[in-house]
Amino acid sequence: MQELETNWEFVADAVMGGISRGRIANQVVDGRRATRLTGMVSLENNGGFIQMASDLKRDGSGLDASNWVGIEIDICGNDEIYDLRIRTDNLDRPWQSFRAPFHASAQWTTVRLPFPDFEPHKTDNVLDPAKLRRIGIVAVGRVFQADVAVSDARLF
Repeated sequence: MQELETNWEFVADAVMGGISRGRIANQVVDGRRATRLTGMVSLENNGGFIQMASDLKRDGSGLDASNWVGIEIDICGNDEIYDLRIRTDNLDRPWQSFRAPFHASAQWTTVRLPFPDFEPHKTDNVLDPAKLRRIGIVAVGRVFQADVAVSDARLF
């Protein structure tokens, strides 16, 4: 396993005119230090997401994960479905990504998402693990209260 350095930042659909609201905070969640994404996802004004995202290298360059099978995250949430999204150096539009859904149970759980489970979104590119650049935990696509915390992320 290889730990991923994360420096989570908050992003919402307001960049597209949406009205979803949320925030991230570093907190202790059920006994673990974590970054927690909370907020309300709204579909109004063509919106529909809030997310916490992190570049995988401080300089924004790609990370070669070609010797690994996928990404593993330690998650605690509110029994909702979220997406883990990956961006690579091959993607040049902000709406392009590779996506895999996961369930965030109310207890700390380790979720393993192999690279082949990620579906391309608005791109014809194939996910190249040698060019990972950014990951995101996203509450998306329906009206709901988001509450999900991540304590660790790693390659497995």
